[in-house]
Amino acid sequence: MEQPMIQNILLDKFQHEVINIDESSDMLTVTVRKQAIVEVIGFLKEELGYLFLTDLCGIHYPDQELALGVVYHLHNFQTNTRIRVKTFTSVATPEISTLTDLFSAANWMERETYDFFGIIFTGHPNLIRILNVEYLDYFPLRKEYPLEDQTRTDKDNRFFGR
Repeated sequence: MEQPMIQNILLDKFQHEVINIDESSDMLTVTVRKQAIVEVIGFLKEELGYLFLTDLCGIHYPDQELALGVVYHLHNFQTNTRIRVKTFTSVATPEISTLTDLFSAANWMERETYDFFGIIFTGHPNLIRILNVEYLDYFPLRKEYPLEDQTRTDKDNRFFGR
């Protein structure tokens, strides 16, 4: 099944839920509203044959209103095609529905995404930290801190091109 055909099927079925479709890279990328993520990925799995969840990871764009996102990569073994599905949520309410009912592999990937980005996967059977300590009170992969220590006095900016 070619990208334009998949694109048309998704637009026909989820016309109000699809925010953006990007086919500029080697992989079709579909951005959907977070309320429809389970329905869209379930449709891709059951109807279009994307039976393998390759990856699931978090992203953080601090300059956007919906700053936190989740990126899903799905693979169709019959046609040897992949698709990327994205969804976004706000930092104030970082909740997205879990995919553990569709893909058991989503369990640990969602826990890792929660651990590093603080995205809460509602309905997850065991959403606890998986790599960081339990008492960590921040999410280390969010872009909330400056890249450099602004209080350092021992560095000379002339050596850093400033």
